[in-house]
Amino acid sequence: MNAAFVFPGQGAQTVGMGASLFARYPEARALLAQADEVLGFSLSSLITNGPEEALRLTYHAQPALLTVSSAAYQVFRSRCDVTPRFVAGHSLGEYSALVAAEALSFADGVRLVHLRGRWMDEAYPAGQGAMAAVLGLDAEALAALCQEVSARGHWVEVANYNCPGQVVISGTKEGVAQAAELARQRGARRTVMLQVSGPFHSRLMRSAAEKLAAELAKVAWRRARFPVVANVDAKPYQEPEEARQRLTVQVYSPVRWEESVRAMMAAGVDTFIEFGPGGVLTGLIKKIDRAVTAWRVEDEETLSEVLRACQGR
Repeated sequence: MNAAFVFPGQGAQTVGMGASLFARYPEARALLAQADEVLGFSLSSLITNGPEEALRLTYHAQPALLTVSSAAYQVFRSRCDVTPRFVAGHSLGEYSALVAAEALSFADGVRLVHLRGRWMDEAYPAGQGAMAAVLGLDAEALAALCQEVSARGHWVEVANYNCPGQVVISGTKEGVAQAAELARQRGARRTVMLQVSGPFHSRLMRSAAEKLAAELAKVAWRRARFPVVANVDAKPYQEPEEARQRLTVQVYSPVRWEESVRAMMAAGVDTFIEFGPGGVLTGLIKKIDRAVTAWRVEDEETLSEVLRACQGR
C-alpha cells in the first residue's frame, strides 16, 4: 500500500465531532486539553457542546478542526505502522498535515491557526466578501469569466480547484454574485453561496498574509518527516523555509486540490486516508479518480474499519 494522509479544511466542522475518539482514547483527550491550555479558552467545550454558530467562527473552526484531525491521526498512528508517501491538507488542513509530519508542534499549530483565522476575518470588511461553489463548468472557462467580471471593477477569482466540475470562486460580494450569475448563463449546472465570513484564498487576504508571515518566522520549525504537498503549487516540500513561504502565499492563492491528488497518484499513491470529520476530501478524491482507494478516520467506527483494512493489505 502506497498511502497519502490528507486533512480537511474549514467547513468540515460540526458540534460533537470526534466524540467517540475523545471518549475512548487518552491520547486524543490529551490533545484536547493541550489545545485549551494553549488558547486560554475552552475549545473542548465548543467542540463538544457548541453552539454551532460559535464553532463556525473562523478563529474557532480552524483550531477545532486541527485538534480533531490531529487526534484522529494520533490514535490511528499508535495502532498502525503505515508510513505515508505524502501528507497534504485542504487549506487549513495543510497545517494539520505539517503537524502530522512533525514539522510543526501541535501547540504551535493550534496557536497559528487561531491567529490565522482571526487575521483572515479581519482582512476584509464583514459582509463585503463572499465565496461560491460553481458546479459543472470547466475550470478554465470559469477563470476567464472571473477575469471578465474583475475587469468591470468587482474583483473575483478562483479560490479552490477541488475536483472535475467543482470549483470555488472568491472575491467581493458583488463580484462573486456577478460571476455566479454569468456562470449559470454559460452552462454551470448550479452555483452555491458558501457560509464563510470572508473572501478566502483571494488577493483580498493579503493583509492577513503579511501578519501571518511575521508569526510563521517566530515558530521553531523542523524538517518534515514526510513530503508535504503544497496547496499553492501541488509540489512536495520538507524544509522549514519552504513551509513558511508556502503557508504565507497560501492565504491569498487558490487551493490546487485536484492537481495535488493527481500529483500524488502520479508518484505512486494508491490509497488516501483522510483524518478528520465529514469525509469531504474522501468524496473529492473519488470524483477525481473513482478507481483509487479512499478511506476516512473520523470516529471509533471508521477507525476500526480502516485499521482492519490496513491489516489486510
